[in-house]
Amino acid sequence: MSKNTEKVPFTSYQVVVILILALTQFSVVLDFMVMSPLGDLLIKDLKITPAQFGVVVSSYALSAGISGFLTASFADKFDRKKLLLFFYGGFIIGTLLCGLANSYWLLVFARIFTGIFGGVISSISLAIVADLFDLNHRGRVMSFLQMGFGMSQILGIPISLYLAKVWHWQAPFYLIVILASVIFFVALFVLQPVNAHLKLQRENALKHLWQTISNKEYRIGYIATAFMSLGGYLMMPWGSTYSVNNIGISQEDLPLMFMIVGLATFAIMPVVGILSDRFNKFTIFTGASLLMVVTVLIYTQLPKVSLFLLILVNVFMMMGIMARMVPSQALAASIPAMKDRGAFMSINSSLQQMAGGVAALIGGWIVEQKTQSSPLENFDNLGYLVVAVILTNILLTYRVYSFVSKRG
Repeated sequence: MSKNTEKVPFTSYQVVVILILALTQFSVVLDFMVMSPLGDLLIKDLKITPAQFGVVVSSYALSAGISGFLTASFADKFDRKKLLLFFYGGFIIGTLLCGLANSYWLLVFARIFTGIFGGVISSISLAIVADLFDLNHRGRVMSFLQMGFGMSQILGIPISLYLAKVWHWQAPFYLIVILASVIFFVALFVLQPVNAHLKLQRENALKHLWQTISNKEYRIGYIATAFMSLGGYLMMPWGSTYSVNNIGISQEDLPLMFMIVGLATFAIMPVVGILSDRFNKFTIFTGASLLMVVTVLIYTQLPKVSLFLLILVNVFMMMGIMARMVPSQALAASIPAMKDRGAFMSINSSLQQMAGGVAALIGGWIVEQKTQSSPLENFDNLGYLVVAVILTNILLTYRVYSFVSKRG
C-alpha cells in the first residue's frame, strides 16, 4: 500500500462519525470496565463470593452473546444508524437499572438487560466503520474507537471510583446514564443514514443469518475473535480485588492507578493505528501478544510491591492488550463481503461475548477467597491459562491474515 494513500485526510463528516462512534464506545466500555474496579466494593458490600461476582460479569457477556446472534438475523436489513440508536437507548435503560439495583439478584438481572443491548453496539459500530472507511484507513479509525477504552480509564473509572467512595457503588452507573443520554441525542440529530448495504440484500433474514454462520471463509474469523476475549475475561474481573487484597494497594490508590494506565493506553492507541495501517498487521499483533505474555506472567505472580511498580506492570500489560486489539479488529472487519458485514460483526461480537462470559465463570471457579478481605488464591493459575490462550490466538490470527492477504 502506498504512503500517499495513508496520508489522505478524513472528511469533516468522517471525523464527526468517528467522534460519535468513539463516544458511544466510551460509554459502553465504561459501563463494562467499571465492574472490575468496583469488584472489591461490590464483593464486600453485597457480601458475595468471587464466583458470584463472576456470575455478575458473565451475565452481561452471555446475554450480549445471545443478543448478538438474534441481532445478526436482521442486522443487515435496517439502516445502521437506526439500529445503533435502538440498542443504545436500551443500553441507557439497562445502565439505569444497574444504578437502581440494591441486591445481588437485582444486579444480575440489570446486567443481563444491559448486555442484551450494550453488547451489540460495538458490532454495529464496526459495521459502520467498514461501510464508510476503506481498509487502508480502518486501522486508524479502529484506534480512535479504542481510545474510548483509554478515556474510560483516564477519566471515567477514576471519577466513577471517587463517586463510589463518596456515595455508593451505584453512583457510577448514574453518571454513565447522563453521559450516554447526551451522546444519544447528538447521534440522533447529526449522524446520517448508513444504508448503502440495503441495496445488496436479497434473501430473507433467517436465510441470510444461516448463510453467514455457515460460510466456511468466515469461521476462522469467528474463532480468532472469540479467543481475543478469553484472556481478558479470565483476569480482568478480579483486577481491583487482586490489587487491594493481594498486592496491598489501598482503595484510595486505585483511581490513580487506573488513570495513569489509561493515559498510557490513550497515548499508544493512535500510534498503534498508524503502525497497523503502515506495516504488517499480523506482525504488530504478534509483537503485542508476546509483550502481553511476559507481563501477564509477571503480573499474576507479583508479591506485595509499591504502587509505582504495580502501575508500571499494568501499563505494559495494557499496551499489549490494546495493541493486539486494533490490528485484530481491522483484519476481522475485512473478512466478510459488504452485504454480510452487519451479520458477520453481530455473530463475531456474540461469540466474543459468550466466550468472555464462559471465561469469567471459569475465572470465578479457579480463584478462591476465604473471606471478603482475604487474598485471592490460585490467581497465578489464571495467568498460565491466559498465556496458553494468547499463544493459540497468534496461530488463529495468522490464518485470518493469510485469508485477507490472499483475497487482496
